[in-house]
Amino acid sequence: MPQINKTRTHSVAPGRNHTSLRAAITAFFALDGFIFAGWVVRIPDIKHQTHASAGDLGLALLGVSAGAVLTMTLTGRLCRRYGSHPVTVVCMVVLALSVALPPLTHSAPALGAVLLLFGAAYGGVNVAFNSAAVDLVAALGRPIMPSFHAAFSLGGMIGAGLGGLVAGALSPTRHLLGLAVTGLLVTAVAGRTLLRQEPPAPPERMPAAPAGTDGATSGGPAGRGLVVVFGLVALCTAYGEGAMADWGALHLQQDLAASAGTAAAGYACFALAMTVGRLSGSALLARLGRARTVIAGGTVATAGMLLGSLAPTVGAALAGFAITGIGLANLFPVAVERAGALAGPSGVAVASTFGYGGMLLGPPAIGFMADWFSLPAALTSVAALAAVAAAIGVMTRRVLGR
Repeated sequence: MPQINKTRTHSVAPGRNHTSLRAAITAFFALDGFIFAGWVVRIPDIKHQTHASAGDLGLALLGVSAGAVLTMTLTGRLCRRYGSHPVTVVCMVVLALSVALPPLTHSAPALGAVLLLFGAAYGGVNVAFNSAAVDLVAALGRPIMPSFHAAFSLGGMIGAGLGGLVAGALSPTRHLLGLAVTGLLVTAVAGRTLLRQEPPAPPERMPAAPAGTDGATSGGPAGRGLVVVFGLVALCTAYGEGAMADWGALHLQQDLAASAGTAAAGYACFALAMTVGRLSGSALLARLGRARTVIAGGTVATAGMLLGSLAPTVGAALAGFAITGIGLANLFPVAVERAGALAGPSGVAVASTFGYGGMLLGPPAIGFMADWFSLPAALTSVAALAAVAAAIGVMTRRVLGR
């Protein structure tokens, strides 16, 4: 068993230390969303700068995905060896520095190489701070995981909004350099709290972790199987997020004759509803428990996406998108928290990899199905996977518990 697990035999004292630790982890979640959204809004400018075709840009953007997926499993191992707190800080420093690099490239291959580093840091920091959050949730004994993901959503909304405001006044180089400086400053402040404190080790996990299980409560095939099952819940959720981001506006404009502005509001309705759902997620989990939250969320998202994809009017479709966001909001946080509770950082890495895979799978899968059938029919696959998540909630309700 790695040395880090031998030394973590105590929890951080409750009270002020937990409060400051929660604030620091929340800051990293928000910063991650802020930096990523700030980069996304400058993609058109970077495309023009590198003179890349749509196909070349698509290949370059795969660097983000490839880097993230390749790094997630490795980050789980690093967290077990060195602890999730220092790994979070190091990965965030790399993420902040790498976001300033795309404007310095002048070809699609160079952009792809830079984005590979950016994606590696993005995937790494997501596993690391989710692992830190899982430890804190277990130590506090309260279902606060959705609040961390709400911070990510809020950071993303602020990053996208601010990026849109400064796009006309600042070059991509200055804008992304500003993101890098902001990231380093926030990391310097919040990182001090993380580095001063060891992750709180929940007493109920440690006695059940025999040597060689890396802190898992269930190191056998059944435990690993459950981690994969919760990873599937994350995949179902992220599939919907990716599909909504890439295809929601096109559905409104192409199939329902919405204006460009109204079509753009489609994803905004979804994202805002998801943020609101996550902000209220802790209270919902405390009231309903994890199992009922997953079952209800998957069911609501199924109904919402059927409405959003098949409704004959723009207003009804927008309402459906918002209902979908509310339903999906807390599925990913619950999946990651349960996977982490079962297998520590390894579980977080598996669930995150599945989730990121779902986000990658969604847009192209929707595109293929739209060619074969129609876009509204293709979007019903989001409802189908939300129903799968609800069914998993029913089958694992004893494990999910409260």
